[in-house]
Amino acid sequence: MKLSTFILAFGLFFPLTLQAQEKEEPVMTRIQLADEKYEDLFAARRTPGQTDPEFMNILQNFIFGEVFYVGNLDDKTRELITVVSLTTIQTLPQLKAHINAALNVGNTPAEIREAIYQCAPFIGFPRTLNAIGTFNEVMNERGIKLPLEEAGTITEENRHDKGAEIQNLLYGDEVKRAMKTLPGEYKNAVPDILTNFCFGDFYTRKGLTLKQKELLSFVTLTALGAEKQLKAHIVGNIKAGNNKETLLAAMVQTIPYIGLPNALTAINLIKETEVDNYKPIYEEQSL
Repeated sequence: MKLSTFILAFGLFFPLTLQAQEKEEPVMTRIQLADEKYEDLFAARRTPGQTDPEFMNILQNFIFGEVFYVGNLDDKTRELITVVSLTTIQTLPQLKAHINAALNVGNTPAEIREAIYQCAPFIGFPRTLNAIGTFNEVMNERGIKLPLEEAGTITEENRHDKGAEIQNLLYGDEVKRAMKTLPGEYKNAVPDILTNFCFGDFYTRKGLTLKQKELLSFVTLTALGAEKQLKAHIVGNIKAGNNKETLLAAMVQTIPYIGLPNALTAINLIKETEVDNYKPIYEEQSL
């Protein structure tokens, strides 16, 4: 065979060989994906347990072999979403496991704490305190000194103005306008409580970006089934820098924890909401 003929034959054969090798690379099964993801999150090999192995296999294969691979979220964000979901529905044993997982995939203690704190205006103080207690238990077990560094940025004098600044960027004064028909002191007291408490006390805190806070607030509202508030927070998320793809991925991530009905309600609202007229208006930064 002439050298030129050999080179030509080899050149034709070599790409085909590469293609064959690429095709032969094994695709991980759902079970293998679940095994790998579980170990990443919990630093241990998964076991189905002795009493209900069938149920635990269904649970683990679905969560760690399917749900974790839907959408554009990284594992740090997925675990913050899970922590907020479990905080909202008050499943504290599972919350403890996922606070550990959130640390294992790279979230800082401050980020996890702030994700839990962010729930307070929506679920109230008692349930938030339950979750904080679980968080503190994990920190103590892992030798992380408490209290963590303070993250507040406001004073009594600027609490309202700083809260209003963020609220107006995302939502304008729609709540204040809507409450004008309330009698007496309530027409001012109710919108002021929202501005001062939700946005002043919590949205101004350091540790998470506004983009993260608004996404996690949407998760909390979804878990609560707060359909009316969800519509406004879809637009708020777009203004904060999240897109529909991110919102949809977040809702899929909540399904194993909050169930299908509330998650599907939010998914349908995301699908139906026209967001083309809304643009991100706040620089992504840690407040």
